[in-house]
Amino acid sequence: METRTLGRGLAVSAIGLGCMGMSQSYGPNPGDRDAMVTVLRDAVDQGVTFFDTAEVYGPYVNEELVGEALEPVRDDVVIATKFGWRIEDGRSVGLDSRPEQIRRVVEDSLRRLRTDRIDLLYQHRVDLEVPVEDVAGTVADLVAQGKVAHFGLSEAGAATIRRAHAVFPVTALQSEYSLWSRELDAEVLPTLDELGVALVPFSPLGKGFLTGTVDAATDFTENDIRTTIPRFSQENRAANQALVDLVRSVADQAGATPAQVALAWLLGRRPTLVPIPGTRRSARIAENVAAADLRLSAEQTTALDGAAERFGVAGARYDEAMQALTER
Repeated sequence: METRTLGRGLAVSAIGLGCMGMSQSYGPNPGDRDAMVTVLRDAVDQGVTFFDTAEVYGPYVNEELVGEALEPVRDDVVIATKFGWRIEDGRSVGLDSRPEQIRRVVEDSLRRLRTDRIDLLYQHRVDLEVPVEDVAGTVADLVAQGKVAHFGLSEAGAATIRRAHAVFPVTALQSEYSLWSRELDAEVLPTLDELGVALVPFSPLGKGFLTGTVDAATDFTENDIRTTIPRFSQENRAANQALVDLVRSVADQAGATPAQVALAWLLGRRPTLVPIPGTRRSARIAENVAAADLRLSAEQTTALDGAAERFGVAGARYDEAMQALTER
């Protein structure tokens, strides 16, 4: 697969793998851990070298899964993880990016990931109680110690990115970005381009909606995160169907799947963008990986570029509590 470079020298596959869903958020969790290890190793065999996890996924068990699966090929892959939550009794209860917390989390993450270094360490959410300069300085110390290689932010706004980057170079921003989540366009993307910071979009397939496999008739299980997201109400799914219909039309023209079109559109936005679609199935990884070879025509790209504005996007991407933790 094509290789792309994040920031100042972190080479990764053009399409990565978001591992969160292997442990939480999308209905009943897989009962067979060995099956998820197999999926992760299949991803490596298919050319994926960039894997994303976090201590809060599970919590903890996702890092353990990734660590077990990738230990045999550790030097051939890039592992990203995150700090920034206060976890009590097995659930996150708020933010915590104090320097002592960052150092503690890194030690625990290294152990769970079975490695001596974290290739890319993100602050998972901006903590207004801790100056981002202190966060960047702490990560800089960990880089100097060889425990971390690169520093990233997640869901941070342009001003925060600038403040952090002035202390220690930010390699990547991880935020939601896709055909129906374009809030970064106005201010954040120009800032990233100016500073040489890469974008790593999570939910690049709209939490499954852009694949065409979810519609107004879909029933989500009780523990599926989409039951809490306004954009996934039955009414809003029906209102947003026009966008998916366009993606499907382009896919038919291109001899591809809707998921591949959505990913190819992202890859065409800029060479410093690396999406991390998540899945629990090796077949979906193969489908996503093939998107790296799909080239959309100028006409198809133009149609997709203006789709969200032309059709509108109904519903917020988070509930109020989660939205309050983002900077846009």
